[in-house]
Amino acid sequence: MKSDILVDTSAWIDYFNKPDSITGKKVEQVLIDGKAVLAGIILTELLQGAKIKNEFDAILESMLALPRLETNLTTWIEAGKASFNLRRKGITIPTTDLIIASLAMENNCLILTLDPHFNKIPGVKRFQ
Repeated sequence: MKSDILVDTSAWIDYFNKPDSITGKKVEQVLIDGKAVLAGIILTELLQGAKIKNEFDAILESMLALPRLETNLTTWIEAGKASFNLRRKGITIPTTDLIIASLAMENNCLILTLDPHFNKIPGVKRFQ
């Protein structure tokens, strides 16, 4: 059974800027294999980084071709629960990463990322 791969913003940026890097090649293979999925919050992060309108449009067009994971009330509650538990241990994770992690866990996806925050969130499975 195929596992979907939620490609995080950091991996997309590496893919766009350095397609021949290790991560860039991983993203390319995930795309070729049809396993890449997108989260709205990742789309927002990518779009905000565009420098000109043509780049914005190109990012939007390419990302809209991917299947999307949708947030629901459970996503938000699980992200809040994870943050609550981590903060009790002195660990603060950005809300965006908690939402991405919650979406991935809800949908049994692996996360392809360069961001070390995901290593601190229990239950997250990273794509190697």
